[in-house]
Amino acid sequence: MSRQTELRSAPAGIEALRLDPASLPVRYLMPDAGADGGKRAVDLFHDGLIIRRTVGGARMKLNLPFTAYQGVAVSVGEGAEPGTDRVEVVLVHADASLNVPLFVAADDTEVVAEWQLWGRRLGLPLLVVQPDGSVQDAFDRLGQVLIGRPGPRRRRHSALRSRRPMALMRRKAGGAVQGRAVHREREIIARS
Repeated sequence: MSRQTELRSAPAGIEALRLDPASLPVRYLMPDAGADGGKRAVDLFHDGLIIRRTVGGARMKLNLPFTAYQGVAVSVGEGAEPGTDRVEVVLVHADASLNVPLFVAADDTEVVAEWQLWGRRLGLPLLVVQPDGSVQDAFDRLGQVLIGRPGPRRRRHSALRSRRPMALMRRKAGGAVQGRAVHREREIIARS
C-alpha cells in the first residue's frame, strides 16, 4: 500500500534552506556533482528518507531509516561570497555522499535552535563538524545515554526502602540523654 501523504516542496536553492520538522513529509532538490543534471531529490518522511538521483541515465532510489545516520551535525564553512560564513545543520552518514542538509543559512542566529530541534525530532545525537572535517559528539555520551553530573539521590528509590516505613525515616534522631532531668515515678497498677 502506498503512502497517502502529499509531499510539500522546499526551496531548490541550497544557499538558504530551512525545513520544518513538524511539517514532514517534504521533498527538495540538492546539488550532486555525480548525478545527471547536477541535482538529487531528497524526500524526508517521519521515519526515514529517500534519495533519488539519475546517473548515466539509470535512475536510483535509496531508502534509508534515520537510524542509519550517525547524528545531526552543525558545521561552519565558507559562504558564497569571500569573507562570509555559511552555517549548516546536516544529517551525517558514515558515507559522506549520503549526508543530507536540513538547515543552511548565512548567519548563525537560529542554528542552535534548529540543530537541537532536528536532533530531538529524529532521536539522533548532536554532533559538531570540526574545521578539519572530523565529526565529534557535542556532549559526552555513553552509547545513547548522555553523561552529565548526577542529580541528588532520592531515598524512596533506595534498596532499603521496604525495611523501614517512610514515617520513621522522616523522624529526626533524638538528642543526647545526658544532662537532661530524668523523672522516676512509682509504678501504679490498677487491680480490680
